[in-house]
Amino acid sequence: MSTDTLSRGLPKPFWVIWGVELWERFGYYATQAILALYFVDQLGFSQEISIYTFGSFSAFVYGFIWVGGYIGDNYLGAKRTVALGAIILFLSYLALALSTPTTVFYALGGIIVGNALFKANPSSLISKLYQKGDPALDGAMTLYYMAINLGSFVSMLIAPIAAQAYGWTAAFWISAFGLLLGLGNYFIFYKLLSGISTKAGKNPMLFGRLLTVIIASIVSVIIFGKLLPHTSICYTIVYIVVAGGFLYFLKTAFSLKGHERIRMLIAFLLILEGIVFFVLYNQMPTSLTFFALHNIDSNVFGWTIPAASYQVLNPLVIIAASPILAWIYKKAPGTHATKFCFGMTLCGLAFLVLFLPRFTATNGLASPWWMVLTYTLQSTGELLVSGLGVAMVAELCPSAISGFVMGIWFLTSMLAGPIGAFVGNLTSPPSGVTMTTMESLYTYTGVFAEIGLVTLGIAVLMWLSRPFLNKYINQEDTHTPDHQINEVIE
Repeated sequence: MSTDTLSRGLPKPFWVIWGVELWERFGYYATQAILALYFVDQLGFSQEISIYTFGSFSAFVYGFIWVGGYIGDNYLGAKRTVALGAIILFLSYLALALSTPTTVFYALGGIIVGNALFKANPSSLISKLYQKGDPALDGAMTLYYMAINLGSFVSMLIAPIAAQAYGWTAAFWISAFGLLLGLGNYFIFYKLLSGISTKAGKNPMLFGRLLTVIIASIVSVIIFGKLLPHTSICYTIVYIVVAGGFLYFLKTAFSLKGHERIRMLIAFLLILEGIVFFVLYNQMPTSLTFFALHNIDSNVFGWTIPAASYQVLNPLVIIAASPILAWIYKKAPGTHATKFCFGMTLCGLAFLVLFLPRFTATNGLASPWWMVLTYTLQSTGELLVSGLGVAMVAELCPSAISGFVMGIWFLTSMLAGPIGAFVGNLTSPPSGVTMTTMESLYTYTGVFAEIGLVTLGIAVLMWLSRPFLNKYINQEDTHTPDHQINEVIE
């Protein structure tokens, strides 16, 4: 495939990758939307234990993506790793739909392993379609991000309704169906991907390597299945992994010189701000969903809206706001530091406004329009923080370590798992205590106001530091040669 052809637009291989990513995200978000509620209603967990367990699951889902990226790049090949990850995900959603209280965590362990193998490799393949510096890549990645949100929008629209009508397992069957469609799309059009591959993918298939990855995956599923019920152990693992990654990042930064050292330290500061965002993001399937269950009037224009359905507003707002922000970026381009400041401000306001329903609610039930306002602010903030996170680390850090730094960015989601669970559980009633609707309303709105104020405080600090950050982001300086950077990290 020629460079000229690739530069003109979106080649056929892109659509194969786009399709499998869309259906994989369709499957994942159908399950995520109802999982915390499923823990309470089906497994008998308290709200507190449900949120903590979801925190463990979320942390592991995002914390080991770098392993799958490494396998795709250096061991098995990205295309083979994508296929294996999708197969494991399909089997895991089937297992989840058929699970019992004793097997459910092994099914969730399968989702963790399948996601780890899958997640990093489709974007890696897309990057192989374009020459470095080709502006068409930006458009391709934007549309790729749209696939994620389109898949999540559709699944989060139908899964909670199906779960309400036919039982919780209906959402898991929907997830399995999504992966089945994704696999069908992938294998039917697999020949179109023949012209792209990672370094390992160019080599002939070695069945010994494939068998090794399969065996390691099975062992990992068993380990995660045994770990997930023990949140304290899970969180300890998270803290160790994240601390190791962050310390290595700082070691690498201080091993560089001059402007590049400063830019990497700025990237680290923005990574820390990213953790704050993902802590807030994790409230969507947990505390915000429980708030909708207990204190939002579910009757909208005569329709009964399931509590989990409000999460569909997140991808809907992203799809609607993306072209608007893209137009604003053209008219008023700014640095990532500036955009992060705006994003964090919006996220703070998203939670602060939820203090107001206590003054307008009737019998403890607030209008669903408060959820619409919150999700609009939070999701627009997501585009300015999460949507730009990968681009931020790529711009601020040396290209020779871009893969390593992107792995560090995913650790923000891992650390946000336990921290987000702690924050979300500030809304949970003490064990054995049943709150009235009014007591629940005052608890939720009070905690959300505190979250909003703390987030806005962080945003103020970011605004104050913005001139300093922008000075060094825009400053020209000599750079460390790539071979010297490789020597540093090796």
